[in-house]
Amino acid sequence: MRHRTAWGAVAIAGGLVVAMSAPAGAQAPGAPALPAKPDPRQVAAAAADRLVAAKPKPFRASPRDRIVRTGVVPGAGGLQHVVYQRTYAGLPVHGGDFVVSTDRSGAVLSTSVNQSRPLSVSTKPKVTAASAAKTARRLLPTVDRTSAPRLLVLAEGTGRLAYEVVVTGSKQRRPSVLHVFVDAGTGRVVQSWDDVRAADDQSFYHGGQRNPVEIATSGSGGQYSMSDPGRPGISCANQSGTVYTGTDNVWGNAGGTNLETACVDALYAAAKEFDMAGTWLGRRGLDGNGRGWPMRVGLNQANAYWNGSYANFGRNSAGTKQVTPTDVVAHELGHGIFQFTPGGSGGSNEKGGLNESTGDIFGALTEWYINEPRVQEQMSGTTAVVNYDPPDYLVGEEVDLVGSGPIRNMYQPSLVNNDPNCYSSSVPSMEVHKAAGVQNHWFYLLAEGSNANDPNNGRPNSPTCNGSTLTGIGVQKAGLIFMETLNLKTSTWTHSLARRASLQATLNLVQVGKATCTDFTRVRDAWNAVSVPAASGEPTTCTGGGNDFSLSLNPSSGSTQPGQPVNVTVGTQTTSGSAQQVTLSATSQPSGPTASFSPNPISSGQSSTMTVTVPAGTPDGRYTLTVLADGAQVDRTATFTLTVGTPGPGDVFSDDFETDKGWTVNPGGTDTGTAGLFQRGTPQATSYSGTNLQLTAAGGGYDLVTGASAGADAGANDLDGGTTSIQSPAITLPSGTLTLSFSWYLGHLNNASSADYLRVRVVGTTTTTVLNQTGAATNRSAAWQTATVDISAHAGQTVRILVDAADASTGSLVEAGIDNVRITGS
Repeated sequence: MRHRTAWGAVAIAGGLVVAMSAPAGAQAPGAPALPAKPDPRQVAAAAADRLVAAKPKPFRASPRDRIVRTGVVPGAGGLQHVVYQRTYAGLPVHGGDFVVSTDRSGAVLSTSVNQSRPLSVSTKPKVTAASAAKTARRLLPTVDRTSAPRLLVLAEGTGRLAYEVVVTGSKQRRPSVLHVFVDAGTGRVVQSWDDVRAADDQSFYHGGQRNPVEIATSGSGGQYSMSDPGRPGISCANQSGTVYTGTDNVWGNAGGTNLETACVDALYAAAKEFDMAGTWLGRRGLDGNGRGWPMRVGLNQANAYWNGSYANFGRNSAGTKQVTPTDVVAHELGHGIFQFTPGGSGGSNEKGGLNESTGDIFGALTEWYINEPRVQEQMSGTTAVVNYDPPDYLVGEEVDLVGSGPIRNMYQPSLVNNDPNCYSSSVPSMEVHKAAGVQNHWFYLLAEGSNANDPNNGRPNSPTCNGSTLTGIGVQKAGLIFMETLNLKTSTWTHSLARRASLQATLNLVQVGKATCTDFTRVRDAWNAVSVPAASGEPTTCTGGGNDFSLSLNPSSGSTQPGQPVNVTVGTQTTSGSAQQVTLSATSQPSGPTASFSPNPISSGQSSTMTVTVPAGTPDGRYTLTVLADGAQVDRTATFTLTVGTPGPGDVFSDDFETDKGWTVNPGGTDTGTAGLFQRGTPQATSYSGTNLQLTAAGGGYDLVTGASAGADAGANDLDGGTTSIQSPAITLPSGTLTLSFSWYLGHLNNASSADYLRVRVVGTTTTTVLNQTGAATNRSAAWQTATVDISAHAGQTVRILVDAADASTGSLVEAGIDNVRITGS
């Protein structure tokens, strides 16, 4: 692509049995089972993996790189964003991450790669780790603790070897979790960033006593808490982290200094932001996995901040109001959204400014979603005023944080603190809150245009930096495009890269029917209007969406001898929209066979002949050729399995985990476990009162285990808090009889239940569960066992082995392990 760029089911929870009616389209009892609907995330992951294999050059891969898929982020309209990290000579690479975006069918729409060159750098440091830690500690006046320095590679040019040191402490009475990169050759600080981002119930900002708002809380029968049961993770607590509780489920007094009232405001705003993200932006919760984050109130500062795991809110400088209006709450939680999208929140100072702007944009989006009235009402017979927080493009105007009105202005940033309306070379090094002005101004112009002429309703006119006149696309559409831009974010993020990603995000939305080419033009015009320069390789044209095609290979597998070619018919069909030009190529893993195509390129709907050449001397074995059909709007991939010579029956796949073969943790991005997550590691045996819980590997030193370290006691590193999963690399299966075997154990104490489990599945075009071992309320001593399963139903498919385990329902001590995985054929 030219990258412009079951019937009668029963749910059991807490002892309550609830019969659930059959959904529309479910089969009646006794009817044949319906085929499983493919998981779009798995379809996207497989397609993206094939693209990375078939087209490595755009990803700047070097011979010492290993690329690892770390998750799949769902987007709007069925878009799926597949996230990758890389290592270089075994070291993590900061800036080597990238994103491959597909539609729900696996058609590749775009890639987001910021690394500019393949890496080639020495991995031997000249500076000691202790010296790097000492240098990092100097950046904070008060240091509580310092992490062990981690050696990594920065993707700058051909690479820079550096230490990452995390220093936790405080600066000017404010907490700090500072990440510092120290050059491993010179000992100088080359980059740093802070995880802490600092700003019928009665609310203060949402109607007060006159119009009580409804917030969702947990509990019943005289025991209630300020935790939202329908939006997991969202709660409100005091400064020690203790969630507010009560006996009557009535909260606050509508007073500006009351902390329960502040929690009402915070919970209300967080719930609305959560709902807005789903309804307007197509995002599952705030974190992308259906959850939000805790909040605290009562901070004794004129401040609010996000610290990487929760939001904390103080009071204004006058001490008359708590800092919990809608836009401030949504701003701080917006930092969480920035952190929990690809590329994370760490990086340069310029990225910090874009992070602050992201918080402002989510504040505005949430205000416009709630759309409260613009008038203040005098309560009859009293002197109290009913407050609201109406939608606008000002930040913090309701709380008057430091006594001078709003802290930022999005339609004309220069009106507050002379923040920049326009991008210039000085913006990347500006203080991050000030630098937020440029992207804020872009968002306003995109949403409302330059001549909205509606100041009484929060939409005043906005000056442009190039004198242009712009028409907006509406705040909801602008928010959707911005969310999809964040889904393409990488760890090295700049204004120009955000511009490039927003244009590609719009094209992706055009392809799935959620945006138009007019939107594409207005996104570009808004960036021009705030003087952000174009990035290398950014899309320049939009030709409409909905054009797609299919790709097939006939046959999909074959065999030959060294020196003998194989011919395969490559078929394409236009499945929607218009035909597009398609260029064909192929790569082989392992290397050896090569492919040519005639004719090439073709138009979708036409066929081509792929001739696979197998040089004399090619070793016997199985080779996977990944065929790439590079279309004008979408990419499609397919695999051809070639058997050269006569491979033995036991060489399809084996892994004893003594070497790293590329298993991926949390492949679907849906894990909820908080500790003891699956990893390839050297396990340390643990037991409790004679019950073995974690075992050493079944053979050798390594296996897949739920937390390899023993810790201080048996429960220190066991699986906690939910699910964990790990997935094999892609395995291309030949035809014939296939057998999967592996060693496994599950150990637990009597605080376990049937909600806990160890499960192994083979995932291809269909999914087969080959092991499903559940827990029980008894002590189960872990013991290695061997499972042997016929998986011939998957013959000819490309599959992955998916292992997952759960500590679900109530907390329990659970450990699991997998070793000696082997697939044999005959």
